[in-house]
Amino acid sequence: MKQIRWHGRGGNGAFTAARLLGVAASVFEGKSAQAFPSFGPERRGAPVLGFTRIAEKTITDHSQVYECDCVIVLDETLCEVANVTAGLKPDGVLVINTRKSADAVAQHIGFADPSKIVVIDATDIALELLGNPIVNTIMLGAAVGVTDMVSMESVEAAIDDVMGKNLREKNKKAARAAYNKVKEAVMQ
Repeated sequence: MKQIRWHGRGGNGAFTAARLLGVAASVFEGKSAQAFPSFGPERRGAPVLGFTRIAEKTITDHSQVYECDCVIVLDETLCEVANVTAGLKPDGVLVINTRKSADAVAQHIGFADPSKIVVIDATDIALELLGNPIVNTIMLGAAVGVTDMVSMESVEAAIDDVMGKNLREKNKKAARAAYNKVKEAVMQ
């Protein structure tokens, strides 16, 4: 089973991304999936968590995700208020929206292995392709690009399935741009 934790702020779409990944896995790839949020004060800008589980067989665990194969951070300022690497498995990966290098992020958060950190300036991509700083589908594309949890085609189908008609094409383009950027970086 693959377990993913999403760190975001209220209003920036962390749970939507968690749900899109679950839909991509379950509806379009025939896997078992769960997606669920966890938040305290429900207000815009407050730290929130989202979780996704993906497995080949039925998932019977309904607890919070404590050990992660992948942690996705939509807003780098969350590193100041949360231990974003807590529970990250030794072979897990941290995907973070930042302009900093993986080495700089590792040093800042006290993480020993920068090779397990994937950085992407998702905010810049969002502003360019979406016209606003909401990075959820971009971070989803980046995470899929680095982990291959599901195919990018399944992510695009999930976006078509879940998002409103006026949001679909721009979000698919943004997710694909992040996916391609991460794939190119991994191949270098």
